[in-house]
Amino acid sequence: MTLQNTDRVQTTHVGSLPRTPRLLEANRQHAQSAITFEQLTDELAAGVEDVVRRQRETGVDVVNDGEYGHTMSSAVDYGAWWNYSFSRLGGLTPTDEDRWASTERRRSSPGHVVLTSFPDRRDRERFREAYEDPTSGILTGRSSTTQPKITGPLTYTGQEAVASDVRNLKAAMAATGAETGFVAALSPGSCARVTNEYYRTDEELVYACADAMREEYLAITAAGLIVQIDDPSIAESWDQVNPEPTVEDYLAFTRLRVEALNHALRGIPEEQVRFHLCWGSWHGPHTTDLELKHLVDLMLTINAGGYTFEGASARHAHEWKVWKEHPLPEGRVIIPGVVSHSTNVVEHPELVADRIEQFAAVVGRENVVASTDCGLGGRLHPQIAWAKLESLTAGARLASERLFG
Repeated sequence: MTLQNTDRVQTTHVGSLPRTPRLLEANRQHAQSAITFEQLTDELAAGVEDVVRRQRETGVDVVNDGEYGHTMSSAVDYGAWWNYSFSRLGGLTPTDEDRWASTERRRSSPGHVVLTSFPDRRDRERFREAYEDPTSGILTGRSSTTQPKITGPLTYTGQEAVASDVRNLKAAMAATGAETGFVAALSPGSCARVTNEYYRTDEELVYACADAMREEYLAITAAGLIVQIDDPSIAESWDQVNPEPTVEDYLAFTRLRVEALNHALRGIPEEQVRFHLCWGSWHGPHTTDLELKHLVDLMLTINAGGYTFEGASARHAHEWKVWKEHPLPEGRVIIPGVVSHSTNVVEHPELVADRIEQFAAVVGRENVVASTDCGLGGRLHPQIAWAKLESLTAGARLASERLFG
């Protein structure tokens, strides 16, 4: 298995794709115990085959299951990539806390980083009037979801669920002729962002998350698929620390999470791992995002064959230049976003091609796989999401003509 291009620019996406009304209804019924897990699994299998077929028809090379096994609370859902793990881990106790709405405020001290709830983010403080205006379009339409707390030793209990994810994707790939597929899984650092009432230290907590989630990574890669490690926490957590820490303190906080991730990935071939970094999927100003130049070297220590990151958003599109000063290790690829989840405007294929060529000029044409900034499902209307994937593949064809002849 190789992630590198040979005769053209390959295409993929970050993972989440729009759920159908039928699947959303099945998720709702299962959550209310109106249908069994087996009935939900039947619905998932049919849905995954349809979404893989549509990816192939759109021209996507490296496909996935649309994250259909990661239940969305509604058609608008910014947190399914994280919330899905709550049903796959033991040691958790449900709460009525919604961290996106919580008013809890916690403060960091020099050398000690503490994460806050969403309303206490510095971006939200700076633009509080806009965030609290229901007509602004920020967080509009999301359903309230609660997060549990850790009250006992973390264990992985999602064997049946991840087996379903793997089985459905492999069957859909066989039915559609897709050769390469990936399944997204939560990182230890993101897993550790729930309230902890059991582990004595941050290090114990993060490594417990790593040991638990490793079972999911192994289940995916043992099936011959690529595991995508979803880890917005590497970049996004910066905005959750108040007061603003030094970059050095934040990187020390983050380095522990990277070391724990590498511990969880031990023995897994790098070509079967891709790492996803982003600054959060909500449609806010993002003026307090930490710049990629501060994170890239640490990201490159992660034992992965490819790195996906935002390369098209209005806040980060200029950062392709970072790769001029931070060489990509040999044999690895970058998987930059060349269309964005954060705008309803569908990027022109020529712009997509230009972005691909910018990256290729720096790291080499063989080392750029064209992708999305983040998941499109739950963040954009389905019609717009699929139009963006069509523009992505059309732009990749243009770039391929210019780069490969």
